[in-house]
Formats: sequence, C-alpha cells, structure tokens
Amino acid sequence: MGSYIQNIQATSSVFANGRSLEVEARIPFYSKDSMVKGLCLQQIVGDISQDFIASSFYLSVVTDILPEETLIWKLQMLETASTFVNSRLNTVEAQTLILSSGRDQLLPSREEGVRLCHTLPKCEIRSILDSGHFLFLEDGIDLVSIIKGTYFYRRGKYLNHVSDYMPITPSEFNRYYPPYRFYEDIASPVMLSTLENGMIVRGLQGIPSEGPVLVVGYHMLHGMEIIPIICQFYVQRKMILRGMALPGLFDRLRSKELADASLFDIFRIMGAVPASASNLYKLLSAKSHILHYPGGLREALHRKDEKYRLSWPNQSEFVRMAARFGAKIVPFGVVGEDDVVEVLFNCKDPTENPFMKSVAKDLTRTDANKEMATEDISFPVFLPKIPGRFYYYFGKPIETEGRMQELRDKEKAHELYLQVQAEVEKCLAFLKEKRENDPYRNIFPRLVYQATHGFKSEVPTFQL
Repeated sequence: MGSYIQNIQATSSVFANGRSLEVEARIPFYSKDSMVKGLCLQQIVGDISQDFIASSFYLSVVTDILPEETLIWKLQMLETASTFVNSRLNTVEAQTLILSSGRDQLLPSREEGVRLCHTLPKCEIRSILDSGHFLFLEDGIDLVSIIKGTYFYRRGKYLNHVSDYMPITPSEFNRYYPPYRFYEDIASPVMLSTLENGMIVRGLQGIPSEGPVLVVGYHMLHGMEIIPIICQFYVQRKMILRGMALPGLFDRLRSKELADASLFDIFRIMGAVPASASNLYKLLSAKSHILHYPGGLREALHRKDEKYRLSWPNQSEFVRMAARFGAKIVPFGVVGEDDVVEVLFNCKDPTENPFMKSVAKDLTRTDANKEMATEDISFPVFLPKIPGRFYYYFGKPIETEGRMQELRDKEKAHELYLQVQAEVEKCLAFLKEKRENDPYRNIFPRLVYQATHGFKSEVPTFQL
C-alpha cells in the first residue's frame, strides 16, 4: 500500500467548497447512495467497479462523505504512515506471500507487488493474471492451493517436505490438469505394467497399491516423460507419485531467479521434493510411492549419441535404503523422445557462458548424487519434429522385504543395483522393438482414429 499513498498526486481533481483536493484517482471510496440502499456486498462491488470505469475515476462523491478538512487530515496521516512503513520493510524477517491481481482497474497491484517482493527479504509473489481488484470475491481463486504450491504451510519452524505435505485433492487436480492434458494428447502415452504372474497389461494395474514403492527408471531428454507419468498415476490409480527433483531448481525458486515461479507450483502440489538422501529416507518411512532417476540431470541432458543409454553412477545407496524399509522397486523404461525432437548438437562447454555456468552449478548441486554432480553437463540443442508417441513399460516389482540384513553387504547391494539397471535396459529394449509395430505411432493416424471414435477414446497400440 505504501506506493499507492506515496503516489497521491494530482491525477484528478475533486472540488469541495470551491477548493481543489489532490487525490489519487484510484483510491476506492464507497458512495453514500449505495450504503443507503442497503445493497448486498457483491452488488456494491459491481456498482463501484462500473462507476469507476464509466466516470474515468473522477470521484466527486468523496465530498458527500467527508468534509474537506477530514479528508486532508486522513490523507496526510496515510502518507506519514506510508513513509514510516516503507523505511522499515527491509527489516521484516517473516516469510511473506504476496498475491497481486493482473487486471486491477483500481490500483496498480502488479507493480506494487513486484516492488514489495524486491523489498521484503523473504518474499514470494503470485500474480493472478485474470483477476480484478476484488481478488477473493472471484471464482477460481483457491487460497489453500496457492499456500500449498508455495510451501507456506508447515507444522514446525522449518519446512519438512514429507510430514508437511498436504495431498492434492480431486478438485485441485481437475483445475491444474487441463493444460497438461493437451501435452498428453500430443504424446498419447502408452502405459504398460507387469502383474505378479508376469503378464504384461496396458495400464498401471501392475503397480503395487501399498507402499513404500520406489519407481526407478530412465530419464528422457529434458525430462519429457515426467508429466504423463505423474498425471496417469493419479488418473488411473489415484496414486501420488512423489518425484525426487533437482535441488538446484528449488534453490532458484527461493532466490527468485526464475521469471514465473508459479509454473512450478503444480509440481510441488503433486509432491515433488528436492533430491537428497534424507528426503528419500523420509518418503520411504512414510510408505510413499517415489519416482527416482539414478541418472539425474546427466541422463536428462544426454548427448546426441547417448539416446536411451543409462548414465547411472557406481553407487547403490538407494537399494540399501529401500531394503531397510522393505520397499518394492519397480524398474521402468520409456521411449519416444526421438519422435518429438531431433538433437542437432551439444554445447560441449556451456560454462564459458556466465549464465550457463550459473545454471549448471545450481542444477547439478545435489546431496543424493555427488558423483554425477561433478560430471560435465552438456546442453543439447534440438529442433521439434512431428509429434510421435511415448511408451512406458513398468517391469515386475522387485521385492526387498526381509533382505535388510543381506543387503547391508555392499557387494550384495551392488548386485541388486545391477539387476535393477538391467531390468530398466530390458524395458527400453522391449519398447523400442514393439513400437515399430504400432500403427498409431504417428500423430496423424491417431487424429483420424479419435475423429472417428471420439477424442476422449483410448487409441490402440501394438499387440501385447
């Protein structure tokens, strides 16, 4: 509010008793007529908004409410308070969340929100682009979801990504899902899983219902597979698959280095946590379903000649930790990136660019995988292609229950680690072979099928 009051300059003139009062035209005042009529709040709000727009903010009704001396006194008091508050904003140590309206017709909410966000030390901002001045009187504004997406809810002094997590609700998912549904329509993902008897079926019926479950697999270029897998786990099985994400990404969100941090709120609402050994331990102890990529960023930013090649480190710590809690390990493979983009070349030394050096340093910082963090990161340059199709295959779950003592031995744990790695490679080989027989691999046959059978119908694929 500080800048509003500081800007109480001559933007319009209101005459009272023959003298002009300089007031900011955007300061809202309620008319006496509306109060006398006893109108409901929403109707008053609507009337005020229409009056402001129609009259170009010339608020002569102010003189019907307050005498000139009272109005001047109030404005001077507000200006003094504004100066006092603005001089001390940088000393506020509390975590602060600012919500600003993108289409505020009365006040410059977006500009003020940005100013405050850069002044307050621990501040985040969310701009609701389609909202007007009366933000919480409009449909579609869910304050609880915003609080969850910005990690402003916690039970203790410090945030715990596991115990403080509030699962996404069906209404929240239905609100956030539509934009990503378009992405799924383009990729038309085929999800395959393996039942206990070894039968391969279409769908996710083979994923164990009871946790802890560690879903371990291949990271496609730029993580293109993440959105369909997270969404389909919820759509098909109502499971929240908690992804182990890059810690550097969360650091850049907190330091305001990303232009629109709200784009990542959906991932946090869906349960993403910074990848670390402690967070993996907490998720396993909470019997969660966890998405884990041993190859990490190095695999997601693979080079042109490394397509569908695993880049796993020589560490088997996640296997030993899974055995401690008796977790089931579900290996999976995913193919299809080469149906979407064509990698032209890789920047072999992106650190020569100061910006890329900063990005590489932040994104590769991780406690869970220090070995991979020290490797050179290559940034692929690619061109989009006519969209193909994504294929996912989840292998038979590998049991670790009752093997905690056995897998304390590093050699035994490493053997199981290599088994999981081999199963992921088998899943990749299976999909690369089978997709050649899919008549709907290209987007055009899929569009023809959906135009005939309905755009919500499931498009067939190869024979299992």
